[in-house]
Amino acid sequence: MSDLLERLRARGWRLTAQRRVIAEVLAGEHVHYTADEVHALAAGRLPEISRASVYNTLGELVALGEVREVTTDGRAKRYDPNVAESHQHLVCSGCGAIRDVRLSGDPLAVLPEEERYGFTVSEVAVTYYGRCPDCAAA
Repeated sequence: MSDLLERLRARGWRLTAQRRVIAEVLAGEHVHYTADEVHALAAGRLPEISRASVYNTLGELVALGEVREVTTDGRAKRYDPNVAESHQHLVCSGCGAIRDVRLSGDPLAVLPEEERYGFTVSEVAVTYYGRCPDCAAA
């Protein structure tokens, strides 16, 4: 069973067949699917699932804090179920592939106090861009 399914069960979230298959699609490492990709993969497992069910369920999962919306380059929103640990993203500027990366230090520590302009920083988002091995080889 996926970590997301376990978290949803622990919350007592009602797992209909549609919700379960969406949670199963979102299982795994480096998952950053668009809603359309989630729908296509879910329909492969449950052909009668509607696009509206996918969009509604993704919206509920985001509202619950169980999935994070990720937008890295003006493309479609992607959905990241890795909310349990702090991480940043590495994005291929060629194909758009996204990988989770964990920084070895505190990203806030590199922002000098004088560059904070009195802000109380509550969140840091760092995105790295480059070319994946496949795109670099092409």
